[in-house]
Amino acid sequence: MDFNPPPGGDITILNYALTLEYLERKFYQDGLKNFSREAFVSAGFADPFYDNLKVIASDEETHVSFLASALAGQAVHEATYSFPYTDVKSFLGLSSVLEGVGVSAYLGAAQAIVDKGYLTAAGSILTVESRHSSYIRSVLKQVPFPKAFDTPLDFNQVFSLAAQFITGFAPGDPALPFKAFPPLTLQPSQYPYTAGSSPITFSGAYKKAIKAGLITEGQKVYAVLFSGLDTYYVETYQTRGNAGDLKIEKIPAGGNGQLPPTGQVYVVLSTADGDNKKVNDANTISGVGIVEVLPPRH
Repeated sequence: MDFNPPPGGDITILNYALTLEYLERKFYQDGLKNFSREAFVSAGFADPFYDNLKVIASDEETHVSFLASALAGQAVHEATYSFPYTDVKSFLGLSSVLEGVGVSAYLGAAQAIVDKGYLTAAGSILTVESRHSSYIRSVLKQVPFPKAFDTPLDFNQVFSLAAQFITGFAPGDPALPFKAFPPLTLQPSQYPYTAGSSPITFSGAYKKAIKAGLITEGQKVYAVLFSGLDTYYVETYQTRGNAGDLKIEKIPAGGNGQLPPTGQVYVVLSTADGDNKKVNDANTISGVGIVEVLPPRH
């Protein structure tokens, strides 16, 4: 993972944060416009949930105003977005994911911020995003605080997650110096993902990586999972048939000083094995995927 300051330093980091806040603001604006209080109640989310959701939306609006004001004439403008929810429940599922990514984005960026005033402001936003995440998770009957540590993600990892919702950037805005990795598709599972037992299949990942020239025939590829401050490396294998899928037999259970991966867990595919080389942006071949992982069964 690469947490070095990007070109442009703190101003670039603030615009990166502003881009994410624009995304969250638009997400809640659209959701509250598309679904009424009655729609949430009918879906099983009784009052005062709708009012609390409006507070979250207001927080995101305040974050946008604060960051845009701090950047003054250097602030990027709002991009255009598309969100793939179809009903109240899928909207809230995506809300949980976005709030979790927001926490990981601020946490990862913190070590690259030079100005201590900016760092304090970013930390103040981070803690609010974390409360949003815990609240939405609890409403969805997920563990609100699944691990003792939150998960930092680097700039390109977060940008890869955000890019799937961005349909265009504002004309005339300078491009942010980040790149999105090739997308990673996780084959849906009919069972909840559980640490220590559940497999994960990455649809077409091997075939796509070969075609893109990111790996050579027979080269080993590892699934790298991020949860809290722990990073787990699991060698993949190619499944039978012509689909070009890669698979791991089970999500790690932790151990050897690592806690189990739980909650919103991130995964990339990489040529790094964790021993001879650690994962970084240069050896990441696709990502970032997200899995909601339960603790190991005892």
